[in-house]
This record gives sequence, C-alpha cells and structure tokens, in this order.
Amino acid sequence: MWNFGTGAGLVLADPLPLPPQATGPFLHIGIVGGMTLLAWPLASFIYRTRNRGNCPPRSPPPPSAGALLPTAQTSGRWQSGVFLLLVYCMVMIALYLAPLGITSPCIMEENQLPPKPALVGHRGAPMLAPENTLMSLHKAVDCDVQVFETDVMVSADGVPFLMHDEELIRTTNVQAVFPERAALNSTTFNWTDLQQLDAGSWFLERRPFPTVQSLSAGDRYQATKQRIPSLEQVLEAAKQSNISIMFDLRPENHSDYQSFVNATLEVILQSGIPLQQVLWLPDGFREQVKQQAPGVQQVYGRKRLQNEKEPLLHVNLPYQDMSSEEIRQYRQDNISVNLYVVNQPWLFSVLWCSGVSSVTTNACQVLKEMKHPIWLLVSDPFILQPAPQPCASGTCGSLSAAALGSQLPGGWLLLSAVLAWEHVTLQKGLLVQQDGLCHHHTTPGCCSWLVLLSCSPAARTS
Repeated sequence: MWNFGTGAGLVLADPLPLPPQATGPFLHIGIVGGMTLLAWPLASFIYRTRNRGNCPPRSPPPPSAGALLPTAQTSGRWQSGVFLLLVYCMVMIALYLAPLGITSPCIMEENQLPPKPALVGHRGAPMLAPENTLMSLHKAVDCDVQVFETDVMVSADGVPFLMHDEELIRTTNVQAVFPERAALNSTTFNWTDLQQLDAGSWFLERRPFPTVQSLSAGDRYQATKQRIPSLEQVLEAAKQSNISIMFDLRPENHSDYQSFVNATLEVILQSGIPLQQVLWLPDGFREQVKQQAPGVQQVYGRKRLQNEKEPLLHVNLPYQDMSSEEIRQYRQDNISVNLYVVNQPWLFSVLWCSGVSSVTTNACQVLKEMKHPIWLLVSDPFILQPAPQPCASGTCGSLSAAALGSQLPGGWLLLSAVLAWEHVTLQKGLLVQQDGLCHHHTTPGCCSWLVLLSCSPAARTS
C-alpha cells in the first residue's frame, strides 16, 4: 500500500460508464421492475378478452363482405393475448436466469468491506476553486484529500509552473494581456509574463461546475486574485499541509523535454519536501529520475506485465480499464491502484467495495462525507416461518431489493409473479388485506406463500 494514500489523475471530462457486470443488480432490478409494472396491463387485457369471449353479443349485426364476425375478432384478440403472455413469460424466465451471470463487488458481508479509498484532488478541488491554483490546493486540503494531483510545464526561462492545457486561453486572461501571443504554447512564455495573468476570474465567468454559484463572497474574491503558481510555491504549500503531490510533466513530445525533467527535479530536490510525498507519473526519462531522486515514488499509467523487471508498486488508470477481480488481485499483491476520474457516489461505492486504494476526483467535497458505500447487498439466508405471517401495514405485496432480490436468484421474478397474481385475484374479489394480514377467500393457505414472498424480513412479526 502507499505510505500516504495513493494518488494520480489524468484528464477525463466525461467518464465512460462501467460495464453492465459491475452494476448488474441495479440493471436487473430496474428491468424486472418495468416488467412487473407491465404485468398489470397485460393481466387486464387478458382478463377483459376472456370475459368478452364468454359473453356473446345481444344482437349480432349481419355479416357483410370483407368484415370479420365478432367471434373471429374476439378469437383474434384472445390469440394476441396468449401470444403476449408467452412472450412475457419467456422474458421473465430469461430475467430469472440472469442473476446466475451477474456479479457485483458490493455483494458481501459488511465485515468484509475494504477500507475507504483515499481521495486525490484532481487539479485540487476544481468544483470549489480555479483548477491548478493555490486556492484549489487549500480547498482540497479542507476536503481531507491525501494527494494533490496537478500538471507541470516549464517556462521559457526554466521555471516549472502549474498548467494543464498547452495553451493559456481556457484558464487565464491571456487574450486580454497578450492577444498576439494567446495561441502560443504555454512553454513559450517566460515566468515574468506568466505572473501577469489572471488565473481565477474565468472560473467565476464560465462556471465550469454548478457549485460555483454557491461560493461565498469571500471565496469569489479570493478566486479573482489567483495567479499561475510555480512548482516551488506548490511544493512549499504541500509540505506545510502535509499532503502529497502527484503530477504529470507536459508536453512529453517537446524537443526540450529532458531539460524540463532536469528543471523539475532541481526544484523538487531544493524544496525540502520529503521525497516520498512526491509521485512521478511521466514515463520519459524515468530511469534518470530514479537515479537522481530515488525517494520519489514512481507511478505507472499501465497494468503490470508478465515479465516485469521490477515489480510495480503504484498504478494509475481510468476506472473503466480495471475489473473488480483485477483490483482485488492487485490489492492482494500489495500494488496500490488509483483510478480516475470518479465523481459520482454510486461509482465511488462500487470501487470502494472492489478494494481500490484511491480515486482521483473533482468532487472531493462530496466523497469526503461518505462514511459507507451507498449500497451493500448482504446475502443473509431467507428464513421460512410458519404461515400466515403478519405484515406491517402497507408491506403486503411489496419488497425491498435486499430482502429478496439480492438473496434468491430471480427473486424479483417471484415478486412480479406475486403482483400479477394479486392483480387478477383482486379483480375477482378473492384477495383482501385486513389488519396487515393477507386473506384468501377461496383457497385456505394460498396466502401463506404470498405473504412469505412479499413481506420483507423487517416487516415480519412473530
């Protein structure tokens, strides 16, 4: 594991969805829920069609050319109903078998839940402050992040500074200050020029996240005062805040890239920050970095190879590139895994259950508040009790996912069958609910299995 909590991050503005396997229980529940609702109109259609077939018309009109007799029309409707019923049953059988192929990392006992992943601030706290600024770093510290992830470039006069884009247009007012040079690469500006740029007002003007609207007056004022920080300033702030810093060095295809590496290493070694708090992601001249700064932690943006010369200790990948099984295997082999960019609590919950070491996030203020995954399916055995079973008011015919859907393969299929059966019997006046108990008017004991399936364990009373 990482000594300080893992970190990393690259740009991923629009995260791709997880494979259906990871969210299988939710997809299954949603589809079965829709099919359950469909059972009601289907049952009504079949019931009305059958009644029409049993009741002949009072005065049938005389047949005419090209017209179907009422009996033929009724027969056609009945055949359509039978066909729809067969299709419905086939779909429900498929849904019944679907859980056999569904796995999810959050189906586990609570005592098996891995530790909460560490948080890595993607360019700081970009929902609360302009990205890659000292304000963003301090906001990330307030969010309890363990790593500040950023991007470093080197000015024309050899000063490493924080900037993600190769151009300055998006995050500064370079078009107003240097309009003729606005489209040039960031590395063509010297440090004196860069210090003249406003690196915060764009955040208030463009509002890249809805959270900008809720900033306090003090935060808004502070944002307008942000300037492009140097790597030296950021390392000093990280050292004082006791957080780690993870950065990429851009652009890697630059002809002077080796000089960028040398300038960056010089600043790191002179800063006095403990080298184990520095995470190095760039692949270029990595061996040189290992020799000159052996304490710097090396992070790789790839999976391990079969014939790895030296074992990887830290990897940084998009979250959709690693399966839950791979995450667990890496964890068992003491390889820290950081995945990016994770903003949604449900996605954070899935990765938490998988055992990921850390995640890079834009929403550190949201994930900080999570004390537990938003969902955890515990596979308790389903206990059969003597029937009839009393149910709390309003629970007969209802079910929570944890009570049945997560415990029996196809549990939601059973629920849909119960609801469909209830609908038909209610139409015939055979089933009523009274004082929290289900009573069947014609066949004693039929309500026994109905209550057993449709009442959650929390709603049962002895």
